[in-house]
Amino acid sequence: MTTLRLWALLRRRGRTDTHDPAGLTTVLAVVAFAVTTGMALVLLGGFLALLARSEAGAAIGSYDAGLYPILAGFAVLLLLVPLTTLGGAAARLAVSRRDARLAALRLAGATSGQVGTLAVLDAVAQAVVGAVLGVALYAALLPAVAQLRFQGRTFEIAELWVGAGPLALTVLAVVLIAAWSALLGLRRVVITPIGVAARTTPPGLRAMRLLAVVLALIALTVVQAVMKNAVGMLVLVFVVGVVAAGMATLNLVGPFVLGLVGRATAARARSAATLLAGRRLADDPRTAWRSVGGVALATFIAGATSIVALFDTTMASSPGDAIVLQDLKTGGLLTLAIAGVLAGVSTGVMQAGRVIDQRSAYRALALAGADTRVLDAARGRETVIPLVAAVGTATVTMLMFMVPLLGAGMWLQPAVLLQFVGAVAAAVACVLLGAAAARGVAHRMLASGA
Repeated sequence: MTTLRLWALLRRRGRTDTHDPAGLTTVLAVVAFAVTTGMALVLLGGFLALLARSEAGAAIGSYDAGLYPILAGFAVLLLLVPLTTLGGAAARLAVSRRDARLAALRLAGATSGQVGTLAVLDAVAQAVVGAVLGVALYAALLPAVAQLRFQGRTFEIAELWVGAGPLALTVLAVVLIAAWSALLGLRRVVITPIGVAARTTPPGLRAMRLLAVVLALIALTVVQAVMKNAVGMLVLVFVVGVVAAGMATLNLVGPFVLGLVGRATAARARSAATLLAGRRLADDPRTAWRSVGGVALATFIAGATSIVALFDTTMASSPGDAIVLQDLKTGGLLTLAIAGVLAGVSTGVMQAGRVIDQRSAYRALALAGADTRVLDAARGRETVIPLVAAVGTATVTMLMFMVPLLGAGMWLQPAVLLQFVGAVAAAVACVLLGAAAARGVAHRMLASGA
């Protein structure tokens, strides 16, 4: 009860905090949770609709009855990582805004359990509100999603409605992800409260992360050997495993690469804005990667789905085959669109969260005479530099994993290259829009005296 009363007190104080007058952190976290829940329900609704159609098709002997749920499940697995990443980012944002206050409570005598409970309560409260709004977002998107054509016809809204049970389970999953991510993000507050309160620079990343690439390549060689004798569903399982391993490797190596890029940028900087951007990247590459990790995953997904550009419906041997090929194209583009939206929202949330978390540093620079245009330029380069590095790293990782499976000639086809470049450009545009939204947050922080 003491912890609950303390949490309620902190919530009341937070609403009157002049350093965060609009509760921007809470708003950002709620938006992230809402988008996560809404997109997850849209994906689940589409998968269940195609599964129901598959069962109906199997009853009448349709030859492609089982194909659509498999492909839909593959798309869901591809998007599961960016969805989970966005939900985790929202939970970490809830903790990072209050880490100094929680560290002070820890130093004042609060137990680790009390500090952890306070953090989880904050994250869970925001997750519940965001999940409820996400359900509303899902309901609002249903009429638009129903216009998509699969198997030669559009959907009925009733087909895409998941029902009360899956709704409740999805909301519960979002809340659990928020609670778990909050606990993980709070480890440094519980273990080293003095370091958190003093804003000590976190330890650097080790080159051991590159070992993941070596291990992944060894595993890929083994998979290639096994796939020569694999047939049917086993091939798809191997492909899904390779894609999952590729995205996991990308998330491990990405922050290390950004750390190297940050140090190189700072060492070669010829302007104050570039120096600030480089130093911030080098000091905290993990957070920088979270800001652009969405577009890195979208780039990887774009590479994995760009092969659908080779499917030409005019070359189909039957009307049924033409429908399947067109549906493969539609599904690939839909997967890319969702990945791009998730990347943009993730970047906007993380960039704005970083501005709020670093508001004292921005204010100190402004009081010291730094021009607002210099600070804006630094934030811009703090987005563009890791963005370019993330796209490059994701492209190399994608080719490293996909070329051995499908051959290098696949990615030399003009149609595949055009779709890949167009998809990456669209994802980058979403990310830049999200980053631009953080600029208004920064100006508001400076104007309010934060």
